[in-house]
Amino acid sequence: MFAKFWGIVANCFTETIRQPIYGVLLLVTTGLLVLNVGIAGYTLDDDNKLLKDLGLSTLLLTGLFLAAFSAAGVLSREIENKTVLTVISKPVSRPVFLAGKFAGLAGALAVAFYLTGIVFLLTMRHKVLERASQHFDMPVIIFGGSALMGAILIAAFCNYMYDMQFPSLSVALAVPLMTLALVMVALIDPEWKIQSFGKDFMDGQLIGAAVLVFAMILILTAAAVAASTRAGQVATLVICSVLLLVGLVSDAWFGQYRDTSILARLAYWCTPNLAFLWVTDALTQDNHITLGYVALGLSYAGLIVLAWLLLGVALFQKREVG
Repeated sequence: MFAKFWGIVANCFTETIRQPIYGVLLLVTTGLLVLNVGIAGYTLDDDNKLLKDLGLSTLLLTGLFLAAFSAAGVLSREIENKTVLTVISKPVSRPVFLAGKFAGLAGALAVAFYLTGIVFLLTMRHKVLERASQHFDMPVIIFGGSALMGAILIAAFCNYMYDMQFPSLSVALAVPLMTLALVMVALIDPEWKIQSFGKDFMDGQLIGAAVLVFAMILILTAAAVAASTRAGQVATLVICSVLLLVGLVSDAWFGQYRDTSILARLAYWCTPNLAFLWVTDALTQDNHITLGYVALGLSYAGLIVLAWLLLGVALFQKREVG
């Protein structure tokens, strides 16, 4: 059973990375993260605090679109085309099939989050140029730009000469190259001198906030998988968007009225409180994000993911696929 489950995971992971929308969203996100450095330079306070908020928001929205489009691409399309019959007609149960699809999607989204997270960290190292006397951080530009362009150009060359898959190869090359770029930037300061590893931009607070954002993405992925068993691409995106919106404002819409209204209390109990995982306010206001809080947030997200997957199994069990 494990071999079959792993086969579904590997197949879904590969299919997701090969989808054109996957690469397009990665490139768009990279461009937006770089653009945030200029956009954040128009506040009357600390521009770099806004850069953190914009960067994490960009990562979250990218996860939303990737989860919705990828789930629809690898699940609802298979159901509509009836290609799913080739798997579930074999001794593979529907819950195992659905769990494998979720694990494959989660793996592909983890790779996307890792790559875009590196770009986000590089922008945090570059920082906003608040004064004319400040200069561009050339190690960030040279190492980061070289890694990104190197992955794209090598993948394009291999695709042209050897007919290799461009999207999956470019991602496979980007992972080690971007990692190397991050390590080099962490070791070299803007003046090209050796420094303590990541002392000017890497900290546990930022990493903890990013981990909680990825937990929100996993919730959206589980919701997208459940929705894709019955809905198409657009409907899946709408469901995930509504879940994200309601989850972020659950406290404001229902929480403050739960003691005076039964309906508000029920709605507050039934909707996931994603504001618990969105800690950018604490991050930008220099409040401490503890390891215990991150662990508690991951546990909370894990329970919500499990609930959505169980709902997806229930919906998929009665779905006619033949």
